[in-house]
Amino acid sequence: MAAQVTEPLTTPDGRYIVVRGRLWRKSNPSLTPQARQMLVDDLMAARRAVQMALRSGEQTPLRQARARVNAAKVGLGERGPVWWTDDVPDLNRRMARNTCYASWYAKVMQHTPGEANEEGEL
Repeated sequence: MAAQVTEPLTTPDGRYIVVRGRLWRKSNPSLTPQARQMLVDDLMAARRAVQMALRSGEQTPLRQARARVNAAKVGLGERGPVWWTDDVPDLNRRMARNTCYASWYAKVMQHTPGEANEEGEL
């Protein structure tokens, strides 16, 4: 039986997805589909380069590949300056329960049976 693919839990404002209780900044929604796809392709190629460099044990290619990953993520809006314009601070990588999303997250988790908890356990 194939595993069912579900969309990640997204904050009400659309800025973050929640993975194991942690907020991760979403890509900039104002990117054109073509620009987004180019950056995703760059990101995937850079991640493959990281894996190759890790296997080789060479440090220079590893640093270069990781820099490419970072550049693609900045281009996507997942790192670097925030893509929203209302001066709300970035909460990337923070636990949802420790942010302004805490009450929303608690309600969602209370009504979502079978979801993994913050440690990834069912």
